[in-house]
Amino acid sequence: MDFELIFSISGILAMIGWLFLLVFPWISTWSNRIAGFFIPFVLSLGYTGLLLFYPSNAGGGFGSFEEITQLFSNPRALMAGWIHYLAFDLVVGAWICREGQRLGIVFWAVLPCLPLTFLFGPAGFMVFLLIRSFWKKDPIPS
Repeated sequence: MDFELIFSISGILAMIGWLFLLVFPWISTWSNRIAGFFIPFVLSLGYTGLLLFYPSNAGGGFGSFEEITQLFSNPRALMAGWIHYLAFDLVVGAWICREGQRLGIVFWAVLPCLPLTFLFGPAGFMVFLLIRSFWKKDPIPS
């Protein structure tokens, strides 16, 4: 199994999703479909395929830091974990865009949250939640 190829393909897919969120906020329906559904779905297929067809034999688990260290010492588990992060961070980024639009938050206020979410996951999510909690406009009716 060529993990470099899987790494490259999954990274390119995730970057396409993030570019849609950053560059095309005015076509939010398509941006959300691509970045919030299609690409995370494809990444999830890859993740599930790795788990089912190439399981890790490294041992380890999720019960302690030592077990996680042992688990992610295996390239198969590490690759699955990386794809997991790519998919879920992209889903959170798409949710941030949808929620910001629903609440009428201007895109420039949402924009810094996206690279933060891409690079630091929960930190970008936290910043968006702070912005959302201080935003005073009424939600846009669905």
